[in-house]
Amino acid sequence: MANFGRFKTKNNLYLMYHLKRSGFIKTQRVYDAMYAVDRKYFIDLPFSYIDAPQLIGYGATISAPHMHAHVLELLQDRLRDGGRALDVGSGSGYLTTCLAYMLGPHGTTIGIEHIPELQEKAKSNIEKCYPNFLTYGRIELIVGDGRLGYLPKAPYDVIHVGAAAKEVPQPLVDQLAFGGRLIIPVGADSSNQTLIQIDKTMDGEIERKSLMGVVFIPLTDKDYQLKSLGLCSLQ
Repeated sequence: MANFGRFKTKNNLYLMYHLKRSGFIKTQRVYDAMYAVDRKYFIDLPFSYIDAPQLIGYGATISAPHMHAHVLELLQDRLRDGGRALDVGSGSGYLTTCLAYMLGPHGTTIGIEHIPELQEKAKSNIEKCYPNFLTYGRIELIVGDGRLGYLPKAPYDVIHVGAAAKEVPQPLVDQLAFGGRLIIPVGADSSNQTLIQIDKTMDGEIERKSLMGVVFIPLTDKDYQLKSLGLCSLQ
């Protein structure tokens, strides 16, 4: 994929223009969601509108806007009012909020994150732009191991994983609804990762498709992530 790291815009409208012109935003639904969920609430200026991944603390990142646009396009036809989504490694809460916006007023999006401080940061970010999403249950933020999914709200029409797993966690496949879609980067290291699409048909069959090469931080447990940064456990 092309490197858009040097592309900087003045505001969210200019960013949407860039993503649409570059072909990452293809549908009006994705355009509307990303325009409505302004990145300035999730990553501080002047980094809000740079089309590149940004560090958000504790070894986590917020993906580049073009990657978020690509993922939302892959999921948009499964995001229907009243549906359910699971965002694994919800981090800043940005994509969680986009998913909730696209699911409509009767939908539920679960954001699961194993670093409590990041979950608190996501809550604060969402409260700046769409506090009612939290108040009325359109978004629920959970502290936990996303590799296990979140069984109390399963099954999910869409599942997004924002970090690379060595292999697809079976609990996520199990918690996918019939007709649902899972998007996950898979690979042992950052030099050999592939974005994978997994669909569960209405008959329960699993269809797997390799989409493209990507680079994501690893999907690990909390202690491993913190040890890699030289930090102690937060428990």
